[in-house]
Amino acid sequence: MKLGAVIPVYNHGATVGAVVRAIRAHGLPVLLVDDGSEPGCAAVLDSLVAPDVHLHRLAVNQGKGGAVMTGLRAAQTLGWSHALQIDADGQHDTADIPKFAAAAAVHPGHFICGCPIYDASVPKARFYGRYATHVWVWINTLSTAIRDSMCGFRVYPLGAVVPLIDSVEIGRRMDFDVEVAVRLVWRGVPVINQPTRVSYPSDGVSHFRALQDNLLISWMHTRLFFGMLLRLPMLLWRKVAA
Repeated sequence: MKLGAVIPVYNHGATVGAVVRAIRAHGLPVLLVDDGSEPGCAAVLDSLVAPDVHLHRLAVNQGKGGAVMTGLRAAQTLGWSHALQIDADGQHDTADIPKFAAAAAVHPGHFICGCPIYDASVPKARFYGRYATHVWVWINTLSTAIRDSMCGFRVYPLGAVVPLIDSVEIGRRMDFDVEVAVRLVWRGVPVINQPTRVSYPSDGVSHFRALQDNLLISWMHTRLFFGMLLRLPMLLWRKVAA
């Protein structure tokens, strides 16, 4: 098993350095994906490059999903077997990395999905708004296997996720995390929900676009619902056979 961290970065120059240092303290190599950041952030990323800190630069912003998919493919070419996805804004608790790594080591074929434990900093609208997506994910997988599909702190087995993203058109923006999780379940990849602490820094930079991204997510749920109907016999058989 070879685990490394993939970090999509779009104008998080003030926080990404601390995230990289914290990951490296746990001994993991890092792959930064610059998703078309402004020159100041790009310069910060250049300064972070080291023997175990790689940088892949996208000339044009692709969205979070596009950056992550680029990183997952690049991670496989680096010889990694697993990729830990983590945000660049510091909201994920890097102290939990050993728990994710241990779960992946014991269950290398599993998708290790972060299950957030929020502190008081979480915006209430986002906290409660997530439940609409949770319900749709449970419907579209006919299971509660994924406790929280929106958490961007997770470990992918690259042997399962790279063939998926190479064969299916998946949302390239904030819809990515949810859609790739559902499609991994459809492909029979087992899930481990790893509790992890999440905070929202008061000065944090969010690239979530309320109207556009909510529309994308709504369209994604619609597409996945009809995809679930096509897979209904298979999903029901799994429930009977379990």
